[in-house]
Amino acid sequence: MYDRMQELTAQDMEKVHGAAMDLLKNTGISFNDKEALEIFKANGQKVEDTIVFFKESNIQKALETAPKKFTVHARNPEKNVEIGDDDFVFLPGYGAPFVMDAQGNRRQATMDDYDNFCKLIQTSPYIDMNGWMMVEPADMPSNTVHLDLNLSNMLLCDKPFMGSPISRQGALDGIEMAGILWGGKENIMDKTVSVSLINSLSPLQFSEEMAGSLIELARHNQACVVTSLIMAGGSGPVTLDGVLALQNAEILAGITLAQLVRPGAPVIYGSTSSAMDMQTGALSIGAPELSKNIQMVAQMARFYNLPSRSGGSLTDALCADAQAGAESALALSTAARSGINFILHSCGILGSYIAMSFEKFLIDEEVCGMVRNMFKPLALTDESIDIDIIKEVGIGGQYLTHPKTFQLCRTEFFMPSLMSRKNPDAWEKEGEKQIVQMAEDKVAQRLAAYEKPDIDPEIEKQLTQYVENQKNI
Repeated sequence: MYDRMQELTAQDMEKVHGAAMDLLKNTGISFNDKEALEIFKANGQKVEDTIVFFKESNIQKALETAPKKFTVHARNPEKNVEIGDDDFVFLPGYGAPFVMDAQGNRRQATMDDYDNFCKLIQTSPYIDMNGWMMVEPADMPSNTVHLDLNLSNMLLCDKPFMGSPISRQGALDGIEMAGILWGGKENIMDKTVSVSLINSLSPLQFSEEMAGSLIELARHNQACVVTSLIMAGGSGPVTLDGVLALQNAEILAGITLAQLVRPGAPVIYGSTSSAMDMQTGALSIGAPELSKNIQMVAQMARFYNLPSRSGGSLTDALCADAQAGAESALALSTAARSGINFILHSCGILGSYIAMSFEKFLIDEEVCGMVRNMFKPLALTDESIDIDIIKEVGIGGQYLTHPKTFQLCRTEFFMPSLMSRKNPDAWEKEGEKQIVQMAEDKVAQRLAAYEKPDIDPEIEKQLTQYVENQKNI
């Protein structure tokens, strides 16, 4: 397959691998969790204080047990998803403290906002999984909000969901609630029902919260995206070459811990590293360096026979304008075309993760649909080519009124719900609405039409009671 983006050679990937092995062996990775250090010691790794030193054989053994592909089960089995090989999923934005409205006004996010994003995900034809912390609700206590987010994920949407890796206890709460949803925790010990994001603390560290969460999630067979977000020139080398080596070392260290806890636990190799803007000192996720890194991450994950994760519709823009559209489409299409399996932030993000936008969610969602349509292969059969029709219409004829055009006109092409194809007269008659205004109207329509998916009332009662009990501890 021809692609103008850089295709790493086997020698290139071995070079990145070798640099990471050097770092892991001679510099090591700091794990700020007591149990993690005990697990490494028990399995023969050299540990000094909080620093773990890895041999290449340790890494290779872990890679041998990590699955190349796995299923994430939804409470509605028809919505199960596969992650790995050629299968990929789109997920919403993650971790935004603010909401940006269609007029560009920023406000703190609320629990109602979170619930509304769950509802949009449930009704989305293109978003495959519910996320985690699409927004951080400012109107909820920070020490227990993960319980409410889990509850909304489980009750308002019947697609697979992401878990709560904010702390070891947060991960355990998510596991207990998933156990209730599936009729007993024993029923999920061999069934992956959540995917959680485990971030390294660059350079070369894992926090206590992340390491503890990873251990509990792997122990219970729940998938972990082990990911590194490096600011090139800030928290990592200024060259993407160096970033590749550094993030590779961090990711492989986390994957190794997961496999030591439970061989075969599902893991995903991930990164959204990008450039630090040298004028402001801020992370730029609209930069072309992000897309270049995405392409490399996909290739390095395949080098290790692992599923991959990176970002989707990412932008530095602070409103859903042309900049947001250009940057988001470049990153999303690069991720999908490069072979990324778990495409987080596929819709909604603005301002380098600072905000989510309901309107941009719907715009990005439509681009997800367009990208999926791009990947739909042509049949290229005698029937689909149908040369007899071409001969029948002949030279200078027209196909508009042909019976086959009538037969396929509603199904053959992608039909947008937001992007305008109207002529100028029709656009003027309908108020000259730009796409953000169209999306604003559509958000209200989608939320008004939302119907909560069915759930056993007794399970809903048990989940709600668990949340209340945990809040009162």
